[in-house]
Order: sequence, then C-alpha cells, then structure tokens
Amino acid sequence: MTYNLRDMSWTEFEERRKTAKTVILPSGACEVYGPQNPMGADILVAKRVSELLAERVNGIVGPCLEVGQSKTLTTFPGTIAISSETLRAVYRELIENFVRLGFKNIFIVNNHLGNNQPLHETLEDARIKYGIKYGTIGVWQYLPIITDKRGIWETEKPHAHAGEAQTSVLLHLYPELVHMEKAVKTPIQPDPYAGITKSWLYSEQTDSGLLGDATAASAEKGKAAVDILLETLEGFVKNFLEK
Repeated sequence: MTYNLRDMSWTEFEERRKTAKTVILPSGACEVYGPQNPMGADILVAKRVSELLAERVNGIVGPCLEVGQSKTLTTFPGTIAISSETLRAVYRELIENFVRLGFKNIFIVNNHLGNNQPLHETLEDARIKYGIKYGTIGVWQYLPIITDKRGIWETEKPHAHAGEAQTSVLLHLYPELVHMEKAVKTPIQPDPYAGITKSWLYSEQTDSGLLGDATAASAEKGKAAVDILLETLEGFVKNFLEK
C-alpha cells in the first residue's frame, strides 16, 4: 500500500480518505550538511520519517517544499534559501486543500530549525480559521529530549549540525548518500552571548559545514534514534490528534 499522495490515483485516494484521519506534511531544507552528507538531508529525513509514520497510523503523506528558510547558511555553495513568507504561503495553501478534501488533522514533520516558527504560525492560523487539530515537530530539536538518556550517543554535543546524531540518522535511512570517509570533527566554539538572537553567518562557526564530531556516527545509532522517534510520534497521532 502506498501512503504518498503523489503515488496514488485519484480513485485510490478516494478510497483511502474514507479511513485515513491524518495528513502528514514533510518540511526541510536544501543546505550545507557537512562534506559527508547530501544537502537534502533535512527534507530527505522528513520525507522518510513521514512515510514510516504514515504506515503506522494509516496516514496520508502530502506534497512538500524541498527548501526552507536557510538564509544564514547561504555562504556555502549549494544552499538554497526561501523566505518565511514563501514557506508559510505554500504550507497554508496545502493545508487549505486538505481541509477542502475533508481532513481536519494535520501533522508536520519538520527537520529544519528555521522553519519551526513559520510553520507553527501557519498551523495556528489554520486552527483558528478552519478548526483543524494539529501537531508539528522539529525532529532534530526533539531527538535530544527522547534519546539523550538512552545511552545512544558518545560525543559531548551529538546533536550539533550534521554531527553524530544527524549523520547517524542519515546512515540508517539513506546509507547510499552518506560518505563517512569524508566525515570530520569540527570543534564547537563557545558563545559568550548564547540565548541572544543576533546577526551571524554559519560559515563564521565552521569551514567544514558541520559542527561536532561526525566521525562518531553509525547506522546502528541512527536506527535506535529513529525507532524511538517513530514510537513516540505514533503515540501522539493516535492518542492526541485522532482522539
């Protein structure tokens, strides 16, 4: 059975929407992700997690943007950045289309920090306007909450950009796209003004495109993290969104 809307005929969708209760929308980015990972890491993981979650909850995975609000990373070649306004406009209209098709439960699997706030605002506006029930998750920000006490990670800051945790997830989900022979360790510089939003460029923090120690990544660690993530998200959809 397919769970992606793009893979269904209209007649298949007509049957599926009789039983499916939740639409899952991936969100991510196309940006620098270290020398070892594909630049589509964020959206690739969001898509695969969305598909695996849909299998567990009989959901439908909708279309998505493959780029995000990545403006601070554009000094690295290949990064594609869009505005928060564009991101909000596209996801607002996607949600409106699914409301038109009879859906009221929307869950966004987002893998890019810069998209978190615009997507949350979009969902909240849709709740007010259409009465939808929603959830959204920043996967990379959520992993520390559910995995850090499980003994999975070895490095001091495993969740840094393209470091141990994120590269491990990619090794599990897309091993053919990760080149561990290129993985490096890039020290994280202390920020004397942590917690203050300020002007900065990602390239001022790293010349490798990653932070932390990607050499410690493994597919086994990635699988452990993804299994915990999917179990948690399945519980959320079944016990909150669909109640």
